[in-house]
Amino acid sequence: MAGADPTAAEPAEEAAPAGTPLAPMQAAGEAQVAIHTRGLTKRYGDFTAVDSLDLTVRQGEVFGLLGPNGAGKTTTILMLLGLSEPSAGTARVLGLDPARSPLEIKRRVGYLPDAVGFYAGMTGRENLRYTARLNGIPRVAAEERISALLDRVGLTDAADGRVETYSRGMKQRLGLADTLVKDPLIVVLDEPTTAIDPTGVAEVLELVRELANGGVAVLLSSHLLHQVQQVCDRVGIFVQGRLVAVGPMGELAEQLGGGPLVVEIMPAGAPTTAAETLRAVGGVTAVEPDERDPRLLLVTATRDVRADAARALAASGQPPLHLRRRGDELDEIYRRYFAAGEERAA
Repeated sequence: MAGADPTAAEPAEEAAPAGTPLAPMQAAGEAQVAIHTRGLTKRYGDFTAVDSLDLTVRQGEVFGLLGPNGAGKTTTILMLLGLSEPSAGTARVLGLDPARSPLEIKRRVGYLPDAVGFYAGMTGRENLRYTARLNGIPRVAAEERISALLDRVGLTDAADGRVETYSRGMKQRLGLADTLVKDPLIVVLDEPTTAIDPTGVAEVLELVRELANGGVAVLLSSHLLHQVQQVCDRVGIFVQGRLVAVGPMGELAEQLGGGPLVVEIMPAGAPTTAAETLRAVGGVTAVEPDERDPRLLLVTATRDVRADAARALAASGQPPLHLRRRGDELDEIYRRYFAAGEERAA
């Protein structure tokens, strides 16, 4: 089947009638909810791929779905798109039940799968035209939209070359444009930056942010933690079919707290002098150089001392060049939640 987006390939069936009442979980007071699941479960025989998933994604938000291979991310996406039926629980996408209104959902949701597929003998522009026709977009409007999208993903110069000549990264860019042809209300991206060069990655992430700022809900599945941290408003962490944590990165770090708070600081001046200044800050219990980089000081404290530490260093003529609370980085949060989730499952 042509096109990166399998949600675009079935134009003939009838859409849900206009004005169809929204299900209770998308009532008038929850108009901004794009995706809502409750107890969503998928079993294959004795194996549970997704276990009692409760998830809410709102319009204008970038939600990152994280987890190792086999954690349940792709299975969840397939159920949300109506491409797989749940074993139990409920889901609503734009107020619609994916199991009952899959085609209407496909018209409103853009999906970029991990394995992007196109007609290799057609040009990139021709593939996008095909997707536009499948979605009933008038020719003139489609041409304008296609040209704008090709420029947006950096493929204007290659647009009229056959896709069989494209690199994997170029196909990924074309897949992103293909996903956006129908101007969706929700965009689901599975590893959208695969095989794209660093400059292209920055452009894709900027585009994702622009979509959210324009009111589109973006569900992004990725294992590239640093990229997710750059663009996602909230993150959900999957472990063995269960969503073990949901929230902004700072909130997730707080939820797994309990140990001493450690702040990394790299002062502009001599580390030994800066260490003496930091030890005088209220709440600081220890200041030690990092074993891997002695220029970096590890400040252990009973409270968040970042603001006070920065002021103290600046006042002594040694403003910090680097300052962060250890544990706030997504890779650290992920490792801690993954370990905790495996312990609970054992």
